[in-house]
Amino acid sequence: MLTVFAPLPLLLIAALSIRMPGRRPDPLPRLSEAAGLLTLLLAAGGVVQLLLGGGTALTFGPASLGLLLRLDAVSAVMTLLVGFVGWIVLRFSRSYLDGEDREGLFHGLMLATIAAVLVLVQSGGLATMILAFVAVGAGLRRLLLFYADRAEARRAAAKFRLVWAAGDLALLGAAVLVWAAFGTLDFGGLSVASGAPLRRTAGGAIALIVLAALLKTAAFPLHGWLTEVMEAPTPVSALLHAGIINAGGFVLIRMADLVQTAPGAMAVLVLAGGFTALFGALVMLTQSAVKTGLAWSTVAQMGFMLLQCGLGLWALALLHIVAHSLYKAHSFLSSGSAVRAVLETRRPGPVAVPGLQAVARAFVLAIVLYAGVATGFWAAFGPKTPQALALGAILIFGVAYLVAQGLADAAPAALTRRTAVASTAAALAYFGFHGLAGWAFGATLPTAPAPGPLETALVVLTLGSFGAVAVAQSLFPHWAHHPASAGLRVHLANGLYANAVLDRLIGGFRGPKSL
Repeated sequence: MLTVFAPLPLLLIAALSIRMPGRRPDPLPRLSEAAGLLTLLLAAGGVVQLLLGGGTALTFGPASLGLLLRLDAVSAVMTLLVGFVGWIVLRFSRSYLDGEDREGLFHGLMLATIAAVLVLVQSGGLATMILAFVAVGAGLRRLLLFYADRAEARRAAAKFRLVWAAGDLALLGAAVLVWAAFGTLDFGGLSVASGAPLRRTAGGAIALIVLAALLKTAAFPLHGWLTEVMEAPTPVSALLHAGIINAGGFVLIRMADLVQTAPGAMAVLVLAGGFTALFGALVMLTQSAVKTGLAWSTVAQMGFMLLQCGLGLWALALLHIVAHSLYKAHSFLSSGSAVRAVLETRRPGPVAVPGLQAVARAFVLAIVLYAGVATGFWAAFGPKTPQALALGAILIFGVAYLVAQGLADAAPAALTRRTAVASTAAALAYFGFHGLAGWAFGATLPTAPAPGPLETALVVLTLGSFGAVAVAQSLFPHWAHHPASAGLRVHLANGLYANAVLDRLIGGFRGPKSL
């Protein structure tokens, strides 16, 4: 099992780097990057091993309670993803931290943290996962405090420690209840046991698992620490937003068979995830700083991933993690050049503003387009679940906003054609990637349950909420100058002050001198 060895090169160079924490010339930074590349190659070898020989598991220590590592489609893809993002971040860090007084310490902490994430995504049981979470939290906290003289960094690290530790405790409590209910912490054993009638302790375990996922993904209202980590070096932000923040979703995906047996837990994920997605997206639109806007984008994306899990679309949630990680790593690492590109861009002329009729036509056309594409895929590959169709409809609401720009009276014909092509491509891509995710992970992850009255009501509520926001965004230019919109923009720019409440509760405004 090649992926077992993936963390070892990182840990070896991390030990060397931490012993030499000061400013170090080559070869230390180059060794750090080389270790990342070797880890990536081992992760790729694990994918090849899975394809040729199938999945496997290794146990170190007592059965069920020992260190358990697992190779299957989920762990192989996540290990490859972490290896790739880790290598890119380490390569970027070699030049970004060049000449830093504590360059060696930074590389050591970064390598050790990435190694802990690799163990996390390969974990085959709750015991291993909890130990990995503790190690990831310890490493990330030190990275967030790399510039400990900055009050903002100390405040963000304090909130991170509070929320992350609460998530660890929730997982620990879940592990105790899972052991009491099933007598095992092995994910494979839990997948089989979840098919039988569950004890009451299993319901408590599922509730704690969902709570841990909400805490780890910075769901509303405990999202504030994620939007305040900009005082750490840029590679830390990239690693956090592109990798570590996805850990909560990974917990849900790993425990999907068990979580899906509790309709109440799934409903909580839909409600909390949907609200966090809308909230984060609206606040993101009001931010002027590039990295802060990206942070709020992460809040929105994590909310949407939780929504996918609540709908039972586990394969799509995993695909979302992969796509978001790659996109967000690139966004953070290129944020400096993005600012220069914006400054050098020629200001556009007057913008074509769609009227109410254009917006109405756009939504009708988008829905018709979506129905046509869905029917074609239905005929070719079989029916989709109602949850999958609903998620696609949410995507189409975004497409409708794009179409509305092309249907505005002042829009040139070229813009109308481009929006039409882009809209069709988006609908085709959604069903295409849905099929790809089902092919890759369908044998490992459960299918979405048949919706009952509760699930149907939640789907209708979700569609109505996202649709209303899409319509409001399309018509925003018509009421942007109203006095009420200025006040709303201020409130949204401050995240509706939810983070300020948490600051007051933990004394964050006083700026603690140490943690």
